[in-house]
Amino acid sequence: MNATPFFWIDAFTSIPMSGNPCAVFHVMENWVHWQDADYLRMAKEMGLSETAFVRQATGPETRDFDFEARYFTPEGEIPLAGHPTLATVRSLMDSRHIPPEQSLIRLKLPAGIVRVEIHPDPVHGQVFTMEQKKPEFFQTVNVDDVARTFGLDRSDFKTDHPPQIVSTGTRSLQILVHSLDSLRKIRVSSERYLELRDREKFFSAHLFTTTGATVRGQTFARHPGSTPDIIEDPFTGSSTGGMAAYLWKRGLISTPHFVAEQGHWLGRPGEATVEVIGPRDDIQTVRVGGPAVTLIRGEYQKH
Repeated sequence: MNATPFFWIDAFTSIPMSGNPCAVFHVMENWVHWQDADYLRMAKEMGLSETAFVRQATGPETRDFDFEARYFTPEGEIPLAGHPTLATVRSLMDSRHIPPEQSLIRLKLPAGIVRVEIHPDPVHGQVFTMEQKKPEFFQTVNVDDVARTFGLDRSDFKTDHPPQIVSTGTRSLQILVHSLDSLRKIRVSSERYLELRDREKFFSAHLFTTTGATVRGQTFARHPGSTPDIIEDPFTGSSTGGMAAYLWKRGLISTPHFVAEQGHWLGRPGEATVEVIGPRDDIQTVRVGGPAVTLIRGEYQKH
């Protein structure tokens, strides 16, 4: 078996050691030697919020998509995620699996086929914009349960807009809080988090406010982890899509275009350009985009 190329890439930033890091493994012709247990072991070894594995489409599949990718957290597989998508496309460009002139890539993920547009940018070089799945809105979640889970008070929430599970490919609990001060107060009870997640059937929680961390942003978010492996995610592209759908549907933003910020308090600032497509009562998709920068290239010899 040939060595497997891998890339360490920071997404939603063009500044090294900012944004959200992701390891991307090009399993390509080696994919037959990788099992689910191997993917999970590698994700645990990397210790990142997600690790990506990608191979090229072959045969008649090429009519529908260009590459197939799978994303794993240290806990298991996730059907769709934002920063691994940007990192995967960045790595495919760096390895010349994507020619420089190509402007559209179709990735097959467990959640479905995701289109990623590649745009030249005078500041970042390239910007990668992914189209997420049509939003699905599920149940709202009791404010008091959420407050106890995250060490907040009932007064930190806008109770006329309760926490709600939203999916643009991955089920995320969207939690609107009053202010940046409310976000600073978050102290997660891991036991209560796991209980809440198991009961309500969501993958992760996204807490946000409609104020940016800087003058560039219209929103700022925190995405706490539930295990010792991942304390907090620096930038969460899939949940940013769910957040945008939540805000647009509820009339909490006046324009469907905005800049989302995350990670600044972790010393890893990241931002995304966000666009909600469709009327408030029938959103079709959410587009989430940003740059990505490569830090490390290497090879892994599977044992």
